[in-house]
Amino acid sequence: MTTNIDICRTELVLANRILARAGVLDAFGHVSVRHPDRPDNFLLSKSKAPELVSDADILEYDSEAVPLDGVGVPQYSERFIHSEMYRARPDVMAICHHHSPSVLPFCVAGVSIVPVYQHGALIGRHVPMWDSRDEFGDTNLLVTNGKQGASLARALGSASMVLMRHHGATVVGTGLRELVFRSVSACKNAEFQYRAMAIGTVTGLTDGEIELAAKVPPAAIDRAWDLWVGEA
Repeated sequence: MTTNIDICRTELVLANRILARAGVLDAFGHVSVRHPDRPDNFLLSKSKAPELVSDADILEYDSEAVPLDGVGVPQYSERFIHSEMYRARPDVMAICHHHSPSVLPFCVAGVSIVPVYQHGALIGRHVPMWDSRDEFGDTNLLVTNGKQGASLARALGSASMVLMRHHGATVVGTGLRELVFRSVSACKNAEFQYRAMAIGTVTGLTDGEIELAAKVPPAAIDRAWDLWVGEA
């Protein structure tokens, strides 16, 4: 009989591959899901290129980002992003951290990303920017401990996405499929905004448009998921 944890593991493997194929993840970046039976814990691959992740690579981590079943295997150094965001946001069920080329220009220039098309509404009205220097001074830009992860989680606040100065972005979702859809849509939105800025002044969606367009039906998310699974 297939259990909730079996489904989570299978879909987490697929999420890694889908996001890699979509260009959200490359050799680096990672995606996790909250454990369906132990909500303080989460599932995340061992340190591996996302497109190569298999079921055997999925590990369970506790709330301190300590692996319960993978001691001695390489771990993502930034797993603290996941542990601290799950701690701070009980509503979050899945997380993706990436360095997509479509988003990085905004992280470098300090320019805000705003929703500019229908599915871009999923990033919300405001995408905050986290600057690690504010609390930690000069670092290697990675989130490698709980204090840094907690700082990033505070910057995220109640938003769905946070940019990280000169680094990348972290996206959250209420489910794994929603997270994948939001992550792909956010990167497309950034690309569209970047291109539009080269043509003229960018006008984002109105608050009302964002509120309405962000209500993507689950059937639409499943439609995209099914397509991407077939391509993964």
